[in-house]
Amino acid sequence: MRGIRPLRPMAALALFVAGSVAVTACGSGGAGQGAGPGQGDGRSERAERARLVSAAWKDSEAAKVWREGYYPLGDPVRLPEGAFRNEADKRAYLGRSFELRGTLPDPAGAKGAEGKVRWRAGGSLTVPVDSARASYERLDQGEGPGPALVVTGARFGSTSVLTSRGPATVPAWHFTLKGYDTPLTRVAVTGAEKDLEPPIEPLEMPTDDLAPLGGLVSVSKDGRRVTVRAEHGSCDDGPAVDVAETGDSVVLSGWVRGTSDGPCKSDLRIKKVTVELDAPVGERLLLDAFTGMPVS
Repeated sequence: MRGIRPLRPMAALALFVAGSVAVTACGSGGAGQGAGPGQGDGRSERAERARLVSAAWKDSEAAKVWREGYYPLGDPVRLPEGAFRNEADKRAYLGRSFELRGTLPDPAGAKGAEGKVRWRAGGSLTVPVDSARASYERLDQGEGPGPALVVTGARFGSTSVLTSRGPATVPAWHFTLKGYDTPLTRVAVTGAEKDLEPPIEPLEMPTDDLAPLGGLVSVSKDGRRVTVRAEHGSCDDGPAVDVAETGDSVVLSGWVRGTSDGPCKSDLRIKKVTVELDAPVGERLLLDAFTGMPVS
């Protein structure tokens, strides 16, 4: 069996995000399933790592904290309908450049106030809520000249977000933008997450045969299709993801197909990979085999 090779250099400064091409890997309840032919000799290593990660989290204190607390998995920002109306506004948002030309509410949801996270499956949690000003400052992180999105006001309300305990309704600020009929919404809950003590150490070196995932993109309504971001380089056939399912967890193992020798650019490419599960994710932990942590 060949040794596990380190991934080719992937300089963060040369980050290249490949388009949103979706690659489908079908799971069937075991590690390595759905990878297809040519998945390399790393399959047994991935399966063993997935087993260790799943066993470490089973009945652990970290799993208890994760299931009982508030850990958002979705983007805290909801864009206005039809965003964006032009390239300048798009650049402004990506550059986190905003301009306030109005007044923001003061007392409702002020810093130090409390709100409720309410889960669709039942249960709620009292959490600290940011003021409108604090939420606005989390949006406005841009520096230097250039286009900006103009905020003319805000109202306090709620929005839905995917969390470690499933979909939930959470406190949010709805910011009115000049030129848009619907608001830009930002979750107003911050600092409610407790630090997790992982029950297993992450691996030290990404390889072609096992690398960390780039984050969760979405879970289908029926819970059977999970889309994640997976990384690869410029001298391979793209990323793949193995699935290991148990009654308590779903462990995802990212790896790279068809790596080749020879000159290679030092860049990082990302693709969306969709895996199909035998059963809905439900309340099971969704874990990254490389980091040993929940996919978030």
